[in-house]
Amino acid sequence: MNSLEGKVALITGAASGLGKAIAELYAQHGASVAIADINQQAADAVAAQISAAGGKAIGIAMDVSNEEAVNAGTDKVVAAFGRLDILISNAGVQIINPIDQLAFADWKKMLAIHLDGGFLTTKAALKHMYQDDGTGQSRGGIVIYMGSVHSHEASMLKAPYVTAKHGLLGLARTLAKEGAPHNVRSHVICPGFVRTPLVERQIPEQAQELGISEDEVIRNVMLKNTVDATFTTLEDIAQTALYLATFPSAALTGQSIVVSHGWFMQ
Repeated sequence: MNSLEGKVALITGAASGLGKAIAELYAQHGASVAIADINQQAADAVAAQISAAGGKAIGIAMDVSNEEAVNAGTDKVVAAFGRLDILISNAGVQIINPIDQLAFADWKKMLAIHLDGGFLTTKAALKHMYQDDGTGQSRGGIVIYMGSVHSHEASMLKAPYVTAKHGLLGLARTLAKEGAPHNVRSHVICPGFVRTPLVERQIPEQAQELGISEDEVIRNVMLKNTVDATFTTLEDIAQTALYLATFPSAALTGQSIVVSHGWFMQ
């Protein structure tokens, strides 16, 4: 059930953090992976590391908020590997500010990357996933969005992030219904706090905004509602993405999978 032999995965924001961890695990399980990132050099470096370890990978320059860049990058993946089976819409950023101090430009930037990016990469991927496989059936595929516990509940100082992550639930659920006749499934992975570079940057930002120490941010904000005061790990999320990509049927589609040490339970 954990084999991805012969499958091709496009992973956005994969030059670091969660995307990189998923790409590395997918490659270990036989998938050809496209490392898509706004930083071409970083994407190429990760692809080279995976290739050196015996996997199949290429780097792709992609600004997920730019339709032309998304379409061109997706087409490059199919040109290189011949197909596209899995999309991991993972690219993201974070901006910390209360609503009354949040610049409209920052609001638009956050929604463009997280929500527009999810839509644009999905639309580009479906062009290939909906194609006839030669038997009258669609090739099919799996789309996995990187949501958050904030897909389900809010936190202070993160209005655009929370809004975008909530929106991904609607996109994934709609795709589950529209994609079903084409053998396409969709899901949202909702991590708790993972110590990625994005989260590391939030610690001093929140400490300053809330007027507390960085240790208090970790203990009383980030891990307060977990059952064991433990950060979710990159491996936790990568293994969840592997499980969803290898699940054998559409019995599991349109789902939100929370991986958060009990921070949010549904």
